[in-house]
Amino acid sequence: MKDLASRGLLTLTGDPPIWPRFFLVAPLFFVGTREPDGTYDLAPVHHAMPLGWTANYFAFATAPSHATLRNLEREGVFTLSAPAPDQLLDLSLAAAPRIEGGAKPSLSALSTFPAAYLDGVLVEGAYLHLECDLERVLRGFGENCVVIGKVRAAHVDEASVRREDLDDADLLAHAPLLAFLSPGRYARIEETFAFPFHEGFSR
Repeated sequence: MKDLASRGLLTLTGDPPIWPRFFLVAPLFFVGTREPDGTYDLAPVHHAMPLGWTANYFAFATAPSHATLRNLEREGVFTLSAPAPDQLLDLSLAAAPRIEGGAKPSLSALSTFPAAYLDGVLVEGAYLHLECDLERVLRGFGENCVVIGKVRAAHVDEASVRREDLDDADLLAHAPLLAFLSPGRYARIEETFAFPFHEGFSR
């Protein structure tokens, strides 16, 4: 094995995971699922991303021990709500542990409204909402699995919709995004720049 220290690189050794040793930028979402008693659960996730750009699939990682996975496998549907920067408290409430009996009373402080196309709820104030049918669950990633959903409907706050008559930089300055800097910080994204794509670039 080559020593890369001369290049200023530190090779991470020891037991995994490596992820707490540096920062990664990630999106934040509330995942909404229906509980067996008919109530709804909301849980924050940041290992989340669209799958490709030619079809509307979305994936996120979770643990089999979480109620989120049990709920969505039973119901076959789930929702995703992308919070605005001023919803940090809501995310913290959604991350609160369950009490004895499995209830999560902190969720009563979150404002929600019914999804339009499936049995679920969306978080009030979020700038983006996705209503998803469960496509598949991929297991075998250590203690985690990957949930893949097919987007049945997407709803975007009018202030966050890209328009031909508004520069993208101005849009994001007035409707900033929230990013999670894993493992434990966050950022408000409001100053952005056009990416310098090479001439002839295509997907």
